[in-house]
Amino acid sequence: MTHTQSSRAALLVVLLVGLLGGLLAAAPTAAAATKVRIKAAYYDSPGSDTGSNNSLNAEYIVIKNYGSRGKVLTDWTLRDPDGHVYTFPTFKLRAGRAVKVHTGSGSDTGRHLYSGEGWYVWNNTGDVAKLKKPGGTTVDRCQWDGGSRYETC
Repeated sequence: MTHTQSSRAALLVVLLVGLLGGLLAAAPTAAAATKVRIKAAYYDSPGSDTGSNNSLNAEYIVIKNYGSRGKVLTDWTLRDPDGHVYTFPTFKLRAGRAVKVHTGSGSDTGRHLYSGEGWYVWNNTGDVAKLKKPGGTTVDRCQWDGGSRYETC
C-alpha cells in the first residue's frame, strides 16, 4: 500500500467511526424514549376504609414528567390487573412536573386528576399500576407488596 492509499484508508476509518458514533448517540435508549413515569403509589389512605370521597382521594398514583418538554397525556391510561382503567382527559404534563391521579371525585387541575371511582382501586396487600400510551404500549409500571402506605417507584 502506498503512502497515499494508507492516508486515504486512515481517513475513511476516521469518517466511518465518526459517522457510527453520531448514529449511536442519536439513537434513543428505551429508558430515554419516555420520560413520563410513575413516581409513587399511595395505595393505603389513612384511617379506616370508609369509602368517603376524602378517603378515596387519599389513594392516588403520582405521574411525573422527568423530561425537559411538556408531554401530552391525552388518552393515556392508568390501570390495574383487576380491570380498573383511568383514561387521561385532554391533558399536558409540563416538564419537571407531577400530577396525582386520585381514586375519588373532584375537579381536575394541572396537578390533580380524579378518576371518579366509588371504591378503592389500589390493593393494600399488593398490586401493580401500569401507565400505557393510547396504542396500548406500557410506558411504566409500579408494583408493591404492601406493608407500607405508599411505594416509591
